[in-house]
Amino acid sequence: MIDPVKKFSALNDPDLKAAISMRGVWKLFDEVVALKDINLDIQAGEKVVIIGPSGSGKSTALRTINRLEEATIGQIYINGQDIYTKTNDINKMRQNVGMVFQNFNLFPHMSVLTNLTIAPMTLRKINKSEAEDRAMFLLKKVGLIDKAKAYPSMLSGGQQQRVAIARALAMQPSIMLFDEPTSALDPEMIGEVLDVMVKLAEEGMTMVVVTHEMGFARQVADRVIFMDQGAVVEEGLPMQLFDYPQHPRLQQFLKQIL
Repeated sequence: MIDPVKKFSALNDPDLKAAISMRGVWKLFDEVVALKDINLDIQAGEKVVIIGPSGSGKSTALRTINRLEEATIGQIYINGQDIYTKTNDINKMRQNVGMVFQNFNLFPHMSVLTNLTIAPMTLRKINKSEAEDRAMFLLKKVGLIDKAKAYPSMLSGGQQQRVAIARALAMQPSIMLFDEPTSALDPEMIGEVLDVMVKLAEEGMTMVVVTHEMGFARQVADRVIFMDQGAVVEEGLPMQLFDYPQHPRLQQFLKQIL
């Protein structure tokens, strides 16, 4: 295995103007190398889709961006701020990075409206009236304004995921991370979630999406990144990667899924 300390010492400086900048990011779980020398810059407003086989490190890479996973070695900057500098408050930085998970993670004992208002009121100190107004605006945006008083158990999987997206947006983030947001959904519910994500992309939201939905990647992505065995193997425009893949591993992967 390449010595990550040696590899890290030769890195270029991060792009502090980028929304996200990763330099020499390695993640080890004991002896298992989950990420190998990840170097990425994602610009404000850019839509980046990460694809690859299961276990390739896609979700781990995403989770290191807001320190849900701690990088073993490397630097990560969000909007020019080093997330590992002790003087930077990671909790405040996370307020600018919304994340949507595979399994919704809604509070089951709270109504949809309360799910959307509790974080802005608690963390951003927004008053209840303002928080509820924004929540209703976002529920309308995701097509669920009539579900404000409902509880998560009363909603379909697709509806719950749309609420989860609205909840993340309620914090008014500048960056949205999506970790396989449709993987837990029945096939007929996938489209309604992807439609919301497409609208976000059209509005200029900075997005990093881990997904197996290749049609979404073709339609929305400014750039597609293919990962395998913890490393970035190939990246480029959607047309380049899907129609003219260069790396044999990407060619093999696409033959299996397309």
